[in-house]
Amino acid sequence: MTRVWGGRTLEQVYGRSLPDSQPYGESWELSDREGEQSVVAGGALAGTTLHDLWIQQREKIFGTGLEGERFPLLIKILDARQDLSIQVHPPSDVAERLEGEPKTEMWFIARADPAAKLYVGLKKGVSIEQFEAALSAGTVEECVHAVEPRAGESIFIPSGRLHAIGAGLLIYEIQQNSDTTYRVFDWNRPGLDGKPRDLHIDESLQCIDFSDYEPGMDTPNGDTLASCPYFVVEHLEIPEGGVCANPDPDRFSVVTVVDGELRSRGGRSFQAGDFLLLPRGAAQLEATKAAAVLQTTIPGG
Repeated sequence: MTRVWGGRTLEQVYGRSLPDSQPYGESWELSDREGEQSVVAGGALAGTTLHDLWIQQREKIFGTGLEGERFPLLIKILDARQDLSIQVHPPSDVAERLEGEPKTEMWFIARADPAAKLYVGLKKGVSIEQFEAALSAGTVEECVHAVEPRAGESIFIPSGRLHAIGAGLLIYEIQQNSDTTYRVFDWNRPGLDGKPRDLHIDESLQCIDFSDYEPGMDTPNGDTLASCPYFVVEHLEIPEGGVCANPDPDRFSVVTVVDGELRSRGGRSFQAGDFLLLPRGAAQLEATKAAAVLQTTIPGG
């Protein structure tokens, strides 16, 4: 996906083929969105979309107890060469009123330039009245809390949290299957078409949690980086010769390779920046080089 804030890191780091010289900010790695479908790459189901698997073979591929019209996750790589807009995603009750989709997400920092920042939450004591005054003055950034993350750290972004990814970050994003974003401030810059991008001031003010002051990067709970009703994300270190498998053999998981190399029983290898869906009952993956992975599951069942 081309984005005004994107770049060419997907090409430089992961060897992705980018079709032109435009800035690419997002790669949707696992997507069941209308018009944006992940497709099975090989084997007997090659060419089948993620949506068709979800509708036609849900229990066989994903497991029991899973509901919804679409696969519940959207997983991306984000390449921020400039600051993203300061934005918010709607909580479920507000999303319904605004005819949007609720969105809770988490970020894992794959790479971070020195002094790169994340903007998360509000500075201590900022009130809604002060925030609205900053909107009028074009100084919203003065109200937003900033942290300097390091590669390997993560942060949970619940719906309602004001946030922006700063320049110089490469991020793996795991989120609810939603594409509703309300931009409240875009650094007074034009979009790729030379025109100012749309802002959503009224919607944003209905969504922002004005009690969310100065959050920091998360501290893992053992291997667990994030756990909420929508997803659980674990960070696993697998030694050379070790294996990675679904934690529940009767449910699927999504494996994101952060470092090292995994190999399937069929001989396919997966390296940093690769994402794969392990179906229910899938064979183990072996680490042919010591590997670090994110493993995402859906709670319950």
